[in-house]
Amino acid sequence: MAYSVKEMFYSLQGEGHHSGRPSIFCRFAGCNLWNGKEASREQSVCSFCDTDFIGTDGQNGGKFRTEQALVEAIEALWPEQAEHKYVVFTGGEPALQLTNELIIALQKRGFECAVESNGTLPLPSQLDWVCISPKGSAEITVTECDELKLVFPQEAAMPERFTDIKARYRYLSPLNDWQQSTLIFNSNTQATIDYCLAHPQWRLTLQSHKILHID
Repeated sequence: MAYSVKEMFYSLQGEGHHSGRPSIFCRFAGCNLWNGKEASREQSVCSFCDTDFIGTDGQNGGKFRTEQALVEAIEALWPEQAEHKYVVFTGGEPALQLTNELIIALQKRGFECAVESNGTLPLPSQLDWVCISPKGSAEITVTECDELKLVFPQEAAMPERFTDIKARYRYLSPLNDWQQSTLIFNSNTQATIDYCLAHPQWRLTLQSHKILHID
């Protein structure tokens, strides 16, 4: 199978349960909730996306014709001789391209494999960590995950809607202006804090990579 990758880079995980963990991020091109074009943003299911996932022209991006080619490109980004290899597949929507074959090939190289998905499509069974982040009114098909991370508030995706999802951890991330490259404290941040305090099964997570100005 061929893979279209927008970008790949080595950095720290900025949010959620693995916040601060050194990780390789593999961002697949394409999404099923928005085409990535500004002209259609307001009409899309996910209108607040702050990510460019169109094409394959980003850092270390490209078309990879085989699992082996992509595995080698990912492994080349990990520090030489370093252990605890960790790769996060994201997008767009990674479930459009991610396969068990790719995951198994990376696991054979010592990688833990995680995904950040909107939860609308089936995910490969071999993943080591599953984070889903529902968006708007989109129907969720993934009903069990390690981490449920919800942008808050969303009128059509409030926390009460997802009580049936089995998740080890539940996080709320304050909705930020998609045009802001820096995380700012606003009314959504305060509302998220207040909700977590009133519903302690949820935990606050912030986009620390924006606070720290790292990729």
